[in-house]
Parts: sequence; structure tokens; C-alpha cells
Amino acid sequence: MNISPEIRAKAAAAELALADIYADIDRIARVNTEKVLDCFREAEVSESLFTPSTGYGYGDRGRDVIDALSAKIFGGDAGFMRPQIISGTHAITVVLFGLLRPGDVLLSLSGMPYDTLQPVIGCDGEKGSGSLADFGVEFHAIPLKDGKMDLCALRACMEKYGSRVKVVHIQRSKGYETRPTHTVHEICEAAYAVRKNAAEFGFAAPYVTCDNCYGEFTEEREPALAVGEKEAGVDIIVGSLIKNPGGGMADNGGYIVGTEKAVELCGYRLSCPGVGLDAGASLGQNRNMLRGLFYAPHTVAQAMKTAHLAAYLFEEAGYTVSPRWNERRSDIIQTVECASPDGLCAFCRGIQSSSPIDAHVVPEPWEMPGYSDPVIMAAGAFVGGASIELSADGPLRAPYTAFLQGGLTYESARLAIMSALQQMSQN
Repeated sequence: MNISPEIRAKAAAAELALADIYADIDRIARVNTEKVLDCFREAEVSESLFTPSTGYGYGDRGRDVIDALSAKIFGGDAGFMRPQIISGTHAITVVLFGLLRPGDVLLSLSGMPYDTLQPVIGCDGEKGSGSLADFGVEFHAIPLKDGKMDLCALRACMEKYGSRVKVVHIQRSKGYETRPTHTVHEICEAAYAVRKNAAEFGFAAPYVTCDNCYGEFTEEREPALAVGEKEAGVDIIVGSLIKNPGGGMADNGGYIVGTEKAVELCGYRLSCPGVGLDAGASLGQNRNMLRGLFYAPHTVAQAMKTAHLAAYLFEEAGYTVSPRWNERRSDIIQTVECASPDGLCAFCRGIQSSSPIDAHVVPEPWEMPGYSDPVIMAAGAFVGGASIELSADGPLRAPYTAFLQGGLTYESARLAIMSALQQMSQN
């Protein structure tokens, strides 16, 4: 690898400074690994569950056990984890169309949602695409206040729209923003505020949904689990298996976990009313999903260490990073402001050149579906688009921020981070 001795020395120094942080990441991985193993044992996971089903998938015991496991591991009353879910955005779409009806109001408590979800809601103004807006669902985004969810503004919106508010949505991770990621504690405090407001105003509490992408296993609990006097578990958490919970092993899929009623409604949207979760062939994915869940706490720890290393090295080199190297994290995403289009491209090319797959490929910006700006993406992954594998991407708009995430092994990701710094220093 074309990495200078100076950059290698800086990485070694960074690891000394990060030793205590790395130790805490390992501690969280141990806690979550024990939790996952407890759930596997209670569910009596066995090799017989790997047997694939086809067609309707009736009687697929492996599928049903995985559904139950997803609920146990993520702290919900019910849940499902299926290869039919193609992405995190698809999982959230299933949830929103499952829970919302014409005339309802959807509130986003974390500001504008991620780029790919905006056409689903109808924020782009396009008519006839089948968005929520086409079905008469009204949407309002509540801006963040100093990077935090504005619970006072939430109360005002709930008072204004009353019982029409049926879903309050929270995006845990930053998306293509540079705000702090919401912690589980903050999300559960917000869920408590939603229910408290609804009780005071005299209407049924809306569903609280959480886009949990990039956050799974970064803390000791997930947002579906309530802990504390003024915290409440959300009604639904959703995520993608080619991010954290797939552990780098799942080929595709996603999960939806939460309360029994909310999960039932989402199951009807995944398939159709009257069928719900009783069908759906596993198509040979059970083994990889189970293996990925087993690996996930460890793999997420590798990605967390990678993010801290990147923050340290690029901050030390004078770049603006978020979070900073010594800040607490609740997801695996690290941002680096590259200051120019050339800088962003150099960063992504450094990551790509150190990937196990397509290292010879030079990434270029392109008009990626679902995004308003050209996007450059480094993704030399075994699974296409897998964000738990080391990848970097960003829209070509100021301040030309690279969004880095993942890392199946810290050792390989460490080399890629150094390579990106080398590329940028030569840019």
C-alpha cells in the first residue's frame, strides 16, 4: 500500500490516544454479544432452521424463529426480519404506509428526513408517484434546535393538529447532515414526551417510529426498550440488514420491531391484508441472517473503532470532523468536511483503492436515484451497498462532506483510512 511512514506513525500514535475509548467499545460489544447469545439459546436456534423455503413459504420455521429473535434482540413485543425488504428506506416505507391513513399527519421530530425518504413522503412535490402525499397524508418537519429534538415545538404541533397526528418519526442517524446522532436516551425521552402530550390533550397517542439505521449495537440497548421514569420505548424501530444488524453476512433484508399492533399493521403492508407475516419464502437467507446477527456486535465494534481513528487522524490534519475523536457515538457514521469537490473525490478514491473488492476501480460522481445532487461513493464491498462494510460517500455540495461508515475488520479499515489521508495530502 502506498502509505507514507509519517502517516503510519500518526495512526500508531492515534491508537495510543484512543486506547480507553477502544476498551469501552469492546465492553459494549461483550454486553451485546451476551444478549444475542442469550436470545439464540432461548429460541433454540439449530441447523434445521437453515432449510430454505420457496413459493409462499408457508411453514418456514426458520423464518418464524428469526422474526421472534428480532423482537427479543431489539427489545420489542413483536417483529420480523425478512429478505423481501430491500433497504432501510423500503423498511421505513413499509412502516409509514402501514400506520398512516388519508387525512393523517406525519411529524418528523428530527428535521427533514434522509434524502431517499423524501420522495416517499412527497416532499419533492411530485404528483402521481404513489407517495404519502398522493394518499392525503400531511407532513411537517420539526427543525432541530441546537442539534437536538425540539420537544417544545413538538408539543405545539401536537396541540395544533390534535388527533390527526398519527405518526411521530425520529431519524436516529444524521443522514447527509452534520448534526449529532440522537442517543437511545434522547429518543426514549422524546417518545415519553409524545405520549405525555397526547394524554394531556385528550387523544390517543400517535405511533412513535424510529429509523434505527447505523445505530444498532452501538449502545447497550435499542430504542424499542424503555428504561427510566421519563423514557418510553418507541412503537417501531426499523433497519437494514446490510448495515449493522447483518454483521457483514446478510446478503439483503431488513427488520421491523415494536409493539404487536404496529408490527401487525406493518406485516399487512409488507405482504397484504389477510396474509401478513404468515407467508414469505426465506429463499435460503436464514443461515446468513442468523450468522450476521451473531457477528453483529463484534462487527459494529470494528466499525466504531474505525470511525474514531478516522476522526482522530483527520482532525489532527486540520479537517472539520463530526463527531470529534473523543466524543460519544450512537451510530457508526463519521463525517469529514473535505472543503472542495476534489477533496471529497480524493477521500473516496483513497477508501476505494484499499477495498477488498474493486480496488482497481476509480469512483466518480453520478446522478444517483433518490438524491438531489450528484453523489460519489466508494464501496468495494462483498455485498452491493453494504454500509457495514467500509464505505464512503457524499453529495457534491458544500462543504463537500465525506460520510464514512463501516469496517468489517479494524485492521483492513485502518489501512483504508490511512490511504484516504494519503490521497488527500497529495490532492
